[in-house]
Amino acid sequence: MPDSHCVVDIAEVRSACKSCSLFHLCLPMHIGSDDLEKLDKIIRRRTPLKRGDHLFHQGDPFNSLFAVRSGSIKTYTATEDGQEQITGFHLAGELLGMAAICNESHPCAAKALETTSVCEIPFERLEELGARIPGLQHHILRVMSREILRDEHMLMLLGKMNADERLASFLLSLSSRHKQRGFSASEYYLSMSRNDIGNYLGLAVETISRLFTRFQDEGLLSVERKHIKIHDLDRLSQMAGRRSAPPYSSSSRLG
Repeated sequence: MPDSHCVVDIAEVRSACKSCSLFHLCLPMHIGSDDLEKLDKIIRRRTPLKRGDHLFHQGDPFNSLFAVRSGSIKTYTATEDGQEQITGFHLAGELLGMAAICNESHPCAAKALETTSVCEIPFERLEELGARIPGLQHHILRVMSREILRDEHMLMLLGKMNADERLASFLLSLSSRHKQRGFSASEYYLSMSRNDIGNYLGLAVETISRLFTRFQDEGLLSVERKHIKIHDLDRLSQMAGRRSAPPYSSSSRLG
């Protein structure tokens, strides 16, 4: 008889749900192959979004959660003068839409930063399935708890850090999120523009460009268009006010 506290590893999830990005999360769940098939059946594969396409708009009714299979998405709210205030960036393997559960409508919009493939998970079906699958509800609660911590970190970043620390912390966040998903922690592609990064961090685009130039001059990293290579994670961590490179967990705000 199988251990009631077994943990499904990433290989098993890949095998049972090959085309769903949830396997990237690889969270502890007691869930058998039959239950994985049930979960797979409620997931809808959406037509890929093109760059600039919306997954949902601010105020849209909440019906589903979304998992990014490939590509990336930014979430944002509209300011009083009609401008965007970016609230987060979401990479492959990450969930979004959970902030809409409370009021049953999306408090922000979600727009593709590049060609992006997304899985849609109807929330009502997920709740029904969660009542029958041990560990699934705990899985969702863990994701929600992590997002609360991310929001707290973002508030601290904007409230106490200077410009250098903000950009360093942002780059380390992307580094850890790529590492968690099996990619390089020191070399990755920035799908977001300098304008978007500045908007998210509360900095002028000129400041972002100047900081990237200075970080390169100091040997911390190199940038070629949107390709970034970090040469010294520890020094970047020190600049961000951390003692060492961060643990490899995702760190974006939830849309």
